[in-house]
Amino acid sequence: MDLRTQFGDIDIYLFDQLLRGRIRPGMRILDAGCGEGRNLVYLLRAGYEVFAADADSRSIASVREMAASLAPQLPAGNFRAEPLEQMTFPEASVDTVLSSAVLHFARDDAQFDAMLRGMWKVLEPGGLLFCRLASTIGIEHQVHRVSGRRFRLPDGSERYLVDEALLTDLTSALGAEWLDPLKTTVVQNQRSMTTWVIRKGS
Repeated sequence: MDLRTQFGDIDIYLFDQLLRGRIRPGMRILDAGCGEGRNLVYLLRAGYEVFAADADSRSIASVREMAASLAPQLPAGNFRAEPLEQMTFPEASVDTVLSSAVLHFARDDAQFDAMLRGMWKVLEPGGLLFCRLASTIGIEHQVHRVSGRRFRLPDGSERYLVDEALLTDLTSALGAEWLDPLKTTVVQNQRSMTTWVIRKGS
């Protein structure tokens, strides 16, 4: 089996967490804002107990179809068409929550906070939150504020952007432990993506 077949289009920073043994087979993994499941191919193949949520019902239909092929033992109810701020998974029910390129679609502070709290609620004590999201880090002088934390990026898109101070404050407010320092990739001065990895306190 070639690497593309085995891992799909997995986020390279998520792949790093796998290599470091933080996300191990048998864990209960929730992909919050899964899209069509690009980060789930390996997890389904490797026998993880996978859950997923996305507000787009068509995306969830695609993920259910993929799961039926790669992990037919998982019930279709593990994959739910619902927004992150209204997820119906039980509280403290998963070991790891993945959030890849999702939170920067928040409309405003209230929705961002509701989405984050929704993910945090389903994470069990000691669990890991892996989050990739757009930020101002490294391109502070190239983004233009629209309102609040919504900015227009050089690539023409409009996103809710975090910065180091906000992520530091949120980590403290959640009572979380840093697992990695913030890591940010600036993509040819067009956009900036930051990786935020924390553990929920026990």
